[in-house]
Amino acid sequence: MEINILFVGDIVGKPGIEFVQTWLPSLEKKYKADIIVANGENACDGKGLTEKEAKILFELGVKVITGGNHTWDKNQSQDFLKIEPRAIRPMNYPKGTFGNGYYILNSPKGKVAVLNLQGRAFMATIDCPFRTADWVVTKIRQETKNIIVDFHAEATAEKLALAYYLDGKVSAIVGTHTHIQTADERIFSNGTAYITDVGMTGPYDSVIGMKKEAAINRFLYQTPQKYQTATEQVHISAVLITIESESGKAKAIERIFMPEFDKTTVSIASESNN
Repeated sequence: MEINILFVGDIVGKPGIEFVQTWLPSLEKKYKADIIVANGENACDGKGLTEKEAKILFELGVKVITGGNHTWDKNQSQDFLKIEPRAIRPMNYPKGTFGNGYYILNSPKGKVAVLNLQGRAFMATIDCPFRTADWVVTKIRQETKNIIVDFHAEATAEKLALAYYLDGKVSAIVGTHTHIQTADERIFSNGTAYITDVGMTGPYDSVIGMKKEAAINRFLYQTPQKYQTATEQVHISAVLITIESESGKAKAIERIFMPEFDKTTVSIASESNN
């Protein structure tokens, strides 16, 4: 029996939420998704996740919401993580941090676990994601071999290294955090599906979701700028992963990006200049 899992990349602010509200039902139907997982660490005004955004996503059919380094950026986010086990945060934060690092859900086709880990390269020096994965994956596999890992990390090298480290032990490793979808989706030799980054679900007339002017000034003047979520040119980034439920091995991975970027304007301008 095969399980189709639709993973939606970093949902950014109100534009991302509204776009998901509009398009997720049709994507679920088109791809015959059995389970929907979404990264929601930036769902609340571009930073953090509160009960308000989570309620919208859960009502749309999202079964698990994963997080990352921005999960705690709003005080309400911390309170929410205390009471909602389906909204998870990276497992390798220090002991005593609010929230759960994984969640196991039941589906008509079998149990599926969603595990959240965070990288350390160019990020906070939290506990080791590799050694955390050692013990937690062993524990989870006592219940199910169907394991999806959201690895929220900056460095491609770290994401690849973890994928090779866990190849055959988990069903899929999907990268989040950089907000730019990569074109390297594949299945490793021992049956683990992989993509370096799923990408952002949010406004692309921006600097990874932030209004361009503030982002540019941050680099020009090297001073803090007020974060404001952009609003224009919204797209959804996702992947569909098909798992063989008995073995937990991935059978297929498909990258999704919609609507596609308009690539005609540049080519027309180039032709007119020749």
